[in-house]
Amino acid sequence: MTARRFQKINQVLSRRQPDLTVVMDNVNKLHNLAAIVRTCDAVGIGDVWAVAESDDIRLKQKAASGTGKWVSVHVGGSIDQVCARLKRRGARLLAAHFDSKARHFRDVDYTQSLAIVVGAELYGVSDRAVALADGTIRIPMAGMAQSLNVSVATALILFEAQRQREAAGYYDDRPRLAPDDVKRMRFEWMHPRVARYCREKQIAYPHMDENGQICERLADCG
Repeated sequence: MTARRFQKINQVLSRRQPDLTVVMDNVNKLHNLAAIVRTCDAVGIGDVWAVAESDDIRLKQKAASGTGKWVSVHVGGSIDQVCARLKRRGARLLAAHFDSKARHFRDVDYTQSLAIVVGAELYGVSDRAVALADGTIRIPMAGMAQSLNVSVATALILFEAQRQREAAGYYDDRPRLAPDDVKRMRFEWMHPRVARYCREKQIAYPHMDENGQICERLADCG
């Protein structure tokens, strides 16, 4: 593991946004799922949620989670369970859904704790998800098409969120993750095989030096 890699990992972790996430409500195409996960990583989102009504969609969501090496994709649970969990964490839920009350997506304050709910292209966000959301947002369309590809729409919303958060200083290399989470994730990203072994054996991760190298014998840990 090179010093440059270690520096990159530290930089990425310092810019993670623990109070911004995406809920994929029955998003059923693997390439869209993977694209959304990739965009989440690009704007500093480390956890995303995927809920499905069918086993087939759930299998695709699990497959997409493999594309998110740097993002945790939480697959499973109902939309009620996921929304309740996020609300307990203090997040407001905004559904990407066109209705008479939907706000222009750029008129939202993305510096607050938010979860953006997006749905499959054909059906959109489910009625239940809309009912559970704290509000709806829309992307204005000037052409004949009624909507954008879900991964494209998600990217537009998330990069607006990034723009606002960057202006507010949320990416200024002052970690917003808890120190213990930074330490844990840094080790898991630097040494995934060792981390997996430690979890299996239920022993503590060994210490790393300032260059990200393990500096104590594994047998001495735990």
